[in-house]
Amino acid sequence: MLILADSMIPFLKGVFEPYADVRYLEPGEFTPETVRDADALIIRTRTKCDAVLLEHSRVSMIATATIGTDHIDPAYCAAYGIEWTGAPGCNAASVAQYMTSALLRISLRHNVNLNKKTLGIVGCGHVGSKVAAAAAALGMNVLINDPPRARREGNDGFVSLERIQHEADFVTFHVPLTKSGPDRTEHLADNAFFRGLKRKPFFFNASRGNVADEAALKAAITAGRISGAVLDVWHNEPGIDRALLSLVDFATPHIAGYSADGKANGTSMAVRAVAKHFGIEPLLDFFPAEVPVPTDPVVMLDPASANPLADAVFTSYDVAFDDTALRAAPEKFEALRGSYRVRREFPAYTVRSGSPLPFELRETLRKLGFRLG
Repeated sequence: MLILADSMIPFLKGVFEPYADVRYLEPGEFTPETVRDADALIIRTRTKCDAVLLEHSRVSMIATATIGTDHIDPAYCAAYGIEWTGAPGCNAASVAQYMTSALLRISLRHNVNLNKKTLGIVGCGHVGSKVAAAAAALGMNVLINDPPRARREGNDGFVSLERIQHEADFVTFHVPLTKSGPDRTEHLADNAFFRGLKRKPFFFNASRGNVADEAALKAAITAGRISGAVLDVWHNEPGIDRALLSLVDFATPHIAGYSADGKANGTSMAVRAVAKHFGIEPLLDFFPAEVPVPTDPVVMLDPASANPLADAVFTSYDVAFDDTALRAAPEKFEALRGSYRVRREFPAYTVRSGSPLPFELRETLRKLGFRLG
């Protein structure tokens, strides 16, 4: 059995070697010629699995170690009996950590108190739900727009996109990229969307680049229809729009879900799916043996700090760090992703202080997932 795996997927090397011939490829090395004799592919979003790649191959299983699956052609796979799977929710907590950091950075840059402000979340699956919980921990009001969930679950708890346009102080997108049908999300944030905004909200996109029409976004920033923007995803990655880069508050190279925890979850889900498909019983419960610990897992808060919450969050992850790296070398977009540093989520950190922390701060930290010492 031959398994082809993306060489950038962490915690994978050595896992399947006792059971299969495993070859590790760069994303660009997945070609019709290289996959022809493969039985399984373990990939990321950079590998497009469609007829062009898969025709005449013997691939029977595709596992992507990512939450997004729009790079896989489900109709083709169904027609040719190819099983495929994603890793839903694997990096949800990582994106919530990213959003928490981004919200706090925006609040500091623009002198906006997040408490009681309204966050509109468009798309509330695994990721959106975690973002909603983090926003609530920060004291924000949350509005949720998710038409597919509303149809399944009833309208209680969901609002229209128009209500978010009218009431939100911050708007964030966490939808899959869908190019057709009643729930089409491609260019969901278009000129009409931005013109319909009533409160000049801050705009965030950590879903897929094509969810936002970048020309419309640039026009909205220039015209003052929004107060600022944070982008993690872009059209034409890795060749991103430099003009848009210069306009947004914080820009990152598609790494919102790149925590070590999220990567471990994604790899685990991919390995288990392939193991199940081929009946490799020892790997059915696989999880990486050791996820690297933070350099300093203890966060010591200064009781005199003006913003101890931000201090704690930025110690675990600071969106400004990735923003600086991308602006310094936007041409290295893909390399910044490929060599991304070890980043751990909130539960990997214990917060301590030389004096008792206020109850409200302790509760916020606890709700975000920090351990309290």
